[in-house]
Amino acid sequence: MPRHVACVMDGNGRWAAQRSLPRTAGHKAAETAVIDVIEAAHAAGIPWLSLFAFSTENWRRPDGEVDFLMELVRRTIRKHALTLHARGIRCRFLGDSDIRIPPDLARDIADLTTLTRDNRRMTLTVAFDHGGRRDIVRAARSLIRNRVPAEQVTEESFAHHLPYPDTPDVDLVIRTSGEHRISNFMLWQVAYAEWTFPHVLWPDFRATHFWECLDSYRGRERRFGAVRIPTPTGKS
Repeated sequence: MPRHVACVMDGNGRWAAQRSLPRTAGHKAAETAVIDVIEAAHAAGIPWLSLFAFSTENWRRPDGEVDFLMELVRRTIRKHALTLHARGIRCRFLGDSDIRIPPDLARDIADLTTLTRDNRRMTLTVAFDHGGRRDIVRAARSLIRNRVPAEQVTEESFAHHLPYPDTPDVDLVIRTSGEHRISNFMLWQVAYAEWTFPHVLWPDFRATHFWECLDSYRGRERRFGAVRIPTPTGKS
């Protein structure tokens, strides 16, 4: 089983368009999929789950849609905070504290993080106002500020300056709706991840689809650039 699964939750707008509904209806319908996937990962014993909720580029969307998303995230946190805590799930938010984030939402994010910080059954990372390139740039700036000599900069030391350096590399990325893009998501952490692209739109994504992705992952051979050399018995 993968240790760390990440989901790019794609297809909300198309889901709404197929039903002649406003885009906000697709975002609202996505809440069920989010909770279903969290429960499925928890039941499967996946210790790390990351969900891409809002990117740095999403600020370019119409103001009405952005405001709806902010309020939806706030309502979702308030609705499910105690259940997540009871499940032993540690919740963290990977992103910036942008001044455009409503103060009430910022407080709810901080409260959920504090409430669940000692839980260890599973770590749920919500990438919110997140950009992979920005994280890498900030890690580089941190190294410079700390005056780390160039010859001492290694992959390990660089990773230590990323947000949440205890986060393991992503093993499996699930991107729904059939799109094949990275979209600036956890660029450092997904370097060696396996990817799967189910065509189902995110609001329709359920635990059964999640398990299908896990089964696909378990059937793959991860070599990390190496070559399997057959033994004299014919076994590698």
